Amino acid sequence: MKRLLFCLSVAALSLALAGPTLAQTRLRNICRVKGQEENQLVGLGLVVGLRGTGDGSDYLPTIRSLARALELMGSPLGKKGLEEITAGKNVALVMVTATVPKQGARQGDRLNCTVSSIGSAKSLAGGRLFLTPMLGPRPQADPKQKRVYGFAQGPVQVDPQNPTTGRIYRGLQLEADFFHPFIKDGKLTLVIDPHRAGFELAQEIASTINNHFSYEVRRSDLARAVNASNIEVEIPAIYRREPVQFVAMLMGLPLDQVQTEARVVINQRSGSIVISGDVQISPAVITHRNIVVETGNGQAGRFVAVDSSENPPARLQSLLQALNAIKVPPEDTIEIIKALHRNGSLHGWLVIE
Repeated sequence: MKRLLFCLSVAALSLALAGPTLAQTRLRNICRVKGQEENQLVGLGLVVGLRGTGDGSDYLPTIRSLARALELMGSPLGKKGLEEITAGKNVALVMVTATVPKQGARQGDRLNCTVSSIGSAKSLAGGRLFLTPMLGPRPQADPKQKRVYGFAQGPVQVDPQNPTTGRIYRGLQLEADFFHPFIKDGKLTLVIDPHRAGFELAQEIASTINNHFSYEVRRSDLARAVNASNIEVEIPAIYRREPVQFVAMLMGLPLDQVQTEARVVINQRSGSIVISGDVQISPAVITHRNIVVETGNGQAGRFVAVDSSENPPARLQSLLQALNAIKVPPEDTIEIIKALHRNGSLHGWLVIE
């Protein structure tokens, strides 16, 4: 196939974007309060009532778990021990998980559960989860005493794509409150979204908080940027009895100049390319299959170097628009971007998913 020569000048590329992407946003859109995050409860249980699709009597972990369950129900095994259990094909050993929302949950609340076979079961269809204690992530004073936050049970709704996993709608009932404390020693910590974290943004957030509350509380040092991801904020004395009101005001503060980090995120399975910020590219020549891509002020067939002090740099968004105009396949476009990154010509973070 005849090779296609494709030249892109710096001047033409630079017309697409005039400068860095700036946007106004609220603090709650880029930060969270430390302590306000999801938590996982986990348990090891048995799904019973299967139609011969269980683990089988040869899978000893399931047989031992079934024997323990019978013992707790007041029906211990006899002299023959595990040999008395022959219903292994109707039972499956499963891992049970549930997510406690970031706002926490109260005693009596019901949560959805996920069950996953960890044995040799072929399917959990038609099964029911036997009463299973769910353990929390918080360490106890005595590590041998595990805290049970609730119990899970109920019919399993199997995933059609994977019959060894399923869900139980509202299958977990909490037996203890699950709160997320967010205040310690009169202070709270804001955590910046990891995709936005940076020293510049952390300092900007601290300055915004201090400027906003300085007149009301007669202080200008409430907030302090600890690192690129965390800002420590002291709760003013007038809000000590109303911390929720203070947090609501805090998270609603506007940030006028939030610069998006130059980043390219590529999902190779779907072929999607997402660009954030001002991703620039240096002059370069890329040869890929039947395509020759030249970025910079060049002429057909040869590359002419460009003095970046006299011309604005090219931008990746314009290059992608040009490649799309000549119907370059997504997989080829992705390879071109990766080649620019390997060559050091891509000025931004490259994330491959």
